[in-house]
Amino acid sequence: MTKGEQIYRLMEELFPICRSITGDGVRQTFQKLKEICPSLKTYEIPTGTKVFDWEIPKEWNIRDAYVEDSQGRRVIDFRENNLHVVGYSLPMDKTISLPELKKMIHTYPKLPDAVPYVTSYYKEASGFCMSQSRMNELEDGNYHAVIDSELKDGSLTYGDILIPGESEQEILFSTYICHPSMANNELSGPCTAIYLAQHLARTAHKYTYRFVFVPETIGSIAYINRNFDQLKKNVAAGYNLSCLGDDRTYTCVSTRYGNTLSDRAAELVLRHRFPQYNHYPFLNRGSDERQYNMPGVDIPVCGLYRSKSNEYEQYHTSLDNMDFVSAGALGDSFQFLLDLVFVLEHNAVYKNLCLCEPQLGKRGLYPKTSSRGSSKANGAFKTIDFLAYADGTNDLISIANTIQMPFSDVFDIAQKLAETGLIEKL
Repeated sequence: MTKGEQIYRLMEELFPICRSITGDGVRQTFQKLKEICPSLKTYEIPTGTKVFDWEIPKEWNIRDAYVEDSQGRRVIDFRENNLHVVGYSLPMDKTISLPELKKMIHTYPKLPDAVPYVTSYYKEASGFCMSQSRMNELEDGNYHAVIDSELKDGSLTYGDILIPGESEQEILFSTYICHPSMANNELSGPCTAIYLAQHLARTAHKYTYRFVFVPETIGSIAYINRNFDQLKKNVAAGYNLSCLGDDRTYTCVSTRYGNTLSDRAAELVLRHRFPQYNHYPFLNRGSDERQYNMPGVDIPVCGLYRSKSNEYEQYHTSLDNMDFVSAGALGDSFQFLLDLVFVLEHNAVYKNLCLCEPQLGKRGLYPKTSSRGSSKANGAFKTIDFLAYADGTNDLISIANTIQMPFSDVFDIAQKLAETGLIEKL
C-alpha cells in the first residue's frame, strides 16, 4: 500500500465522525491518530480558561438531529450527514410550520445540491443545513424538529508530538482538527501530518520536529498561550497544513513579511517541483498562520495547501467528500513535505577556501576537453556559479535561488566540493 493510500484509508475511517472545536468527536479522532503515532499526547483546557484575549468555550456534543414531516419521514437527518445540523446548536424538540422551519435552515444556492457547513460557536443558536434543491421540495405542513445535543462546561482538547533531533531548534507543523465530515478542508491536513510524524520518528535528523493538532483559531491561540516561551525560543521554521488532498496545484501563504526560512524553503521546493504553484502574501491568510504570525508572537509559519481554503467551490460543503480527494494527490503532498524537510535538514552556509577561481578539471569537476557549450552541457559551470556565491554569507537555499537550480542539485555540488576541500561548512 502506498503512503497516499494509507492516508486516504485513514481519512475514510475518520470521515463519519462529527468534530467541532470541542467534544467527544475530537477525542475519538485523536484516539485513531494515536494508533498511527503513539507519541501523540493530548491535553484538556477547561471551559472558561483565559488564553490571551480569548476564553475557552463550553463543550458541545451531539447525539442526533433530524426534521420529520407529517408522515414521519426524515427530510433532514444528522445520521445521514453530520453537516445537516449547525455546529454548536442548542437542544430542541418542537413542532413548527414550514415558514418557521425555513428560517432555521441554511442552504448554499450557488451549489443547489450541496449541504453547507455552518457553525455558531460564540452565539447560542440552533439550526439545520440542507441542499437548496431538497429544501425546494418541502411541502406545506408541520414538521417535527429535534436536536439532541448538550452544551456544558467541559474542555477543549488539543494534541502535539515532539520528535527530538540533534538540535533543540524546531520545525513546526500545525494542522487543525475541528470540522465535521469534510475531506480536503478537514482531514487531509491532520492525516498527512500524522504519517509525516510517524516517518520522522523513525529517522535521524538535525532539527527537532513539533507537530500540533488543534481546533482552528481558538486552538492555535490556546496552544501558543500554553507553549509561548518554547515556541519563541526554538521554532526556526513552521507550516500550517490544510487542503492537501485535491489534484490541483499547490499554494503557499507567506509569513507576515515573507522573508523567513519558512518562506524561502517552501517556495524553493515549489518553484522547481510545481512551477505553476500559487503564492499569496500574508494579507490573503485564512487559517492558523494568522495567529502564529501576530506581532509579539512572530512565529514564522507559512500556510501550505493544494487548493487554498475558500478558493474551491466545494469548500465548506458536503461536496468536499472522499470523492473530491485522491490517494495520488495525498501521496504527492506527502512527498512534497518530505522534500521540504530535506531542504531544511541540509541547508547550510559554506565558504569558498580557494583564492580566485579553482582549477576544477584536475579534481574531475570540469571537462578535460572543451568545446562550445560543453561546460554548460555537463553542468560544470553551475559548480563555478556555486563557488561564486559560497562566500560564507549565503545558505544553500539562497544559492539555489540565485543560480536557479533545485536544492538537491545544489546540495550535491556542495558535497562534491567539500570532499575536495575547496569549501567548508560554517
